[in-house]
Amino acid sequence: MADRVPVSQPPIFNSNAYSPAEIKEAIETVGVKKTKLPLQASFMLAMVAGGSVGLGALYYTIVASDAGLSFATIRVVGGLVFSLGLALVLVGGAELFTGNNLIVMAWASGKVSTREVLRNWVIVYFGNLVGSLGLVVLVFFSHHLDMNGGRIGLSILNTAVGKIQPDVVTLFFKGILCNLLVCLAVWLAYAGRSVTDKIVALILPISAFIAAGFEHCVANMYFLPLAWLLTQTGHVPADFDASPITISGIVHNLVPVTLGNIVGGAGLVGAVYWAIYRAAFGAAYPGEK
Repeated sequence: MADRVPVSQPPIFNSNAYSPAEIKEAIETVGVKKTKLPLQASFMLAMVAGGSVGLGALYYTIVASDAGLSFATIRVVGGLVFSLGLALVLVGGAELFTGNNLIVMAWASGKVSTREVLRNWVIVYFGNLVGSLGLVVLVFFSHHLDMNGGRIGLSILNTAVGKIQPDVVTLFFKGILCNLLVCLAVWLAYAGRSVTDKIVALILPISAFIAAGFEHCVANMYFLPLAWLLTQTGHVPADFDASPITISGIVHNLVPVTLGNIVGGAGLVGAVYWAIYRAAFGAAYPGEK
């Protein structure tokens, strides 16, 4: 009888990044799990994500309130610290609407139904909103906005006006570009095997969308209501034109930005990667080990 050839086993500890094909399979598997979560768990995890992104926005505002920094410094450093939000979501575990746009990959493979995808998106979207609003209340009553001689609050007002003033078409395309980068950050983070890997992977795409001034619907659920609360409580400088900061102004931003986020995340990342690693190559995924 011929000697048996020993079969090599993969190492127990592997520091190599997961391949793109493995990332695709992981995202689909997680997408199925997300759609099966009970309503209460899904909503509460969405609240956590809304607050987490809000904390990233809070961190960004501290940098943006420093008038001594150059434009590029504010945008780049502000973007780096804003990455806190997605790090809390991905590492800590939470349900973020923009990242959940990637559930479209599981849908395209027939693993979840259209109803399940829409159910998840609706629950998570409103959970993100409630979590963001909860943080808005906490931040307002903490008097955090009074820091730096009130410039933190002024930075919130300026940010809100800048987000409301563009027309809906501009906001829509800013939303597309934003979630293109956010979902690419999620994709890269799935390649990591450690907490450090995941955080390092997401920093550049997240900081890029902030630096470029693109629009993220969940971040805007923090910026815009907080600015509106400031206008309603009289915390506005006498020479500041806060007229755009209204409920209708907030809706004017959130509707096209949300739609753009869906196109950017589900369409330009989820659908494209699904087509590459599923439709185009079948079971023989490029890069698979």
